Amino acid sequence: MASRPAKPPPSLEHAAIPWLLAVAFATAAPHAAHLPLWITLLVGSAFLWRGWLWQQNGRMPPRWLLALLVFFGSAGIAWQFHTLFGRDAGVALLVFFMALKPMEMRTRRDAMVVIMLGFFLLLTHYFYSQSIPTGIWLLASTTLLTAALIRLHGGPQPVGAILRYAGLLLAQAIPFMLIVFLLFPRISGPLWGLPQDAYSGLTGLSDKMSPGSLNNLIQSGAIAFRVQFSGDPPKQSQLYWRGPVLNDYDGQTWRGQTNTLQRPSQTPVIEARGKTYSYVTTLEPHNQRWLLALDLPVSLPDGSAFSPTFETRIREPLVSRGRYAFTSTVDFVVNRQETPGLLKQALHLPPGFNPLSRELANEWRSEFKSPEQISIAALRFFRQEAFFYTLQPPLLGEHAVDEFLFTTRRGFCEHFASAYVFLMRAAGVPSRVVTGYQGGEINPVDGYLTVRQSDAHAWAEIWLAEQGWVRVDPTAAIAPSRIEQGINAALPSGDPLPALVRIDTNWLRTLRNRWEAANNAWNQWVLGYNPERQRDVLSRLGLSEPDWRNMTAALATLCGITLLIVTLWTLKRRKVLTPAQCAWQRFCFRLKRVGIVRADWEGPLAFAARVAREHPEFGVLTSKAAGHFADLHYGTGRPEQLQQLKQCTRSLAHLAKRQPSSRRNRN
Repeated sequence: MASRPAKPPPSLEHAAIPWLLAVAFATAAPHAAHLPLWITLLVGSAFLWRGWLWQQNGRMPPRWLLALLVFFGSAGIAWQFHTLFGRDAGVALLVFFMALKPMEMRTRRDAMVVIMLGFFLLLTHYFYSQSIPTGIWLLASTTLLTAALIRLHGGPQPVGAILRYAGLLLAQAIPFMLIVFLLFPRISGPLWGLPQDAYSGLTGLSDKMSPGSLNNLIQSGAIAFRVQFSGDPPKQSQLYWRGPVLNDYDGQTWRGQTNTLQRPSQTPVIEARGKTYSYVTTLEPHNQRWLLALDLPVSLPDGSAFSPTFETRIREPLVSRGRYAFTSTVDFVVNRQETPGLLKQALHLPPGFNPLSRELANEWRSEFKSPEQISIAALRFFRQEAFFYTLQPPLLGEHAVDEFLFTTRRGFCEHFASAYVFLMRAAGVPSRVVTGYQGGEINPVDGYLTVRQSDAHAWAEIWLAEQGWVRVDPTAAIAPSRIEQGINAALPSGDPLPALVRIDTNWLRTLRNRWEAANNAWNQWVLGYNPERQRDVLSRLGLSEPDWRNMTAALATLCGITLLIVTLWTLKRRKVLTPAQCAWQRFCFRLKRVGIVRADWEGPLAFAARVAREHPEFGVLTSKAAGHFADLHYGTGRPEQLQQLKQCTRSLAHLAKRQPSSRRNRN
């Protein structure tokens, strides 16, 4: 028996191509923000070329030309990224292939490749951004992808009807999405981060400080962390958020210690003399091992410990947003007794630098008998001389402290803290630089205290017998408004600050607060839905021991119940077909088998007229069937017309067999 010839794949409708081009563009366009310019231009040119070919009904480029484009494009990506693997190179290849695939799109199978590639390409956007706008764009793109599937298999329909149908399908998936989100076992760490890319683009404090190093950080309006207090927060002037402590000085740069986590026996002795504050910080990733805590914490999060200089450190660098619970006091005495080695280190100065500052410190040391009086003399010097607080200080040379104290006298917190600690050490008072943040702003929408990079600050600590380490902020002697009201109140109007910090219009501030509160909720409950938060939520919902077995059982049960509810809802909305409608649908199904598809929105007479124009060999029979159905459906027909409609279906089967094979196989 001779084998039947293979049926050619269904060809692609000309009117469906714009849907697929829109899908390709929507899924690839956001990547233009991080792709090299030449790749973006190449991809954009490919989309424009394909759109022009569709409009002109032109011929597709030959396969040899596409092969050359693939070869040279892949080679260019390999040259740009020095590899074809990894996040950036892989995404660039996917975007490039998405731009070229429409160039060979001739059948429905090719169209399905574009749609599936679009779904996959959507996932890659979370490698770069997990913000609310990204989520909204991806939701809109998913709707467009679903609509393209409907258009591809459902034939011509009004655009609004296709989009509504796609939205309805996605709305039915929302309950399943919520159930899976709540119950699917979470994993620790960033879901969308790759190891080789986890450390890129992270900003914040550094473990070293030289003149001007905090300048760029202070000019950033990015959020460093948010704080949720369990009660009323401390006053603005008490909000010192302790970060890296800098002990080593080489004449130009202050550097922190490389100590790892502290042994329990070295835990500092902290005497709280006032109220304690409990709070949770949500810290943005900074690729370092320190946490930001209100100075000074008396209770640390699990997995953290004090360093010898009272930094709160964790074992691994922070490369994803984290939540940490603290209890702190702002009135304390710490380490009345200190190790000799640490005190010796807090007195070290490199020889040969800043002779004028050393001379001034020696004068104070001879004149005053106690470290407290020396510190008071230094602060009085800052207040009485003509120092200016500014983010635009002049550059300093080899003897940076001398030039700042006696020549330029213009600087910001790091200049004052560095000069103060140098003077103290030169006068024999153990001291060190502390960096972190000072202040913050309560968002009235959600009640969180927002601390920005522009709140970055540097201050000093000196060690006094029987008093331990005491905070001294030289900036407060020059610009007290910086500590009491924030950096915006302390700087001249011409100094650069981010627009988010300079906002002084009520409606703009309200708009900013609402947007940041929405972002915070997104971060806390969507991106920050980690294993700990999942256990907490499920415990509140009644799962006392939410391990993976209980969560899997609950997931299966709830998904089954939801599926049953959606099925019953769908069946309830399903219309009961009349015998005439059933007969008409069987006739249309027969026509579909020979490649003639009726759109859902086409009436019987309009469909018959189109068939007569485009397929005259079926026009007469379709007109008869459509006429019988129209009479029966609209109540003017005779009972025998139902049998005549069914006879049209049988006649159509015989007519289709007599058509050439090419006609039977066409779309």
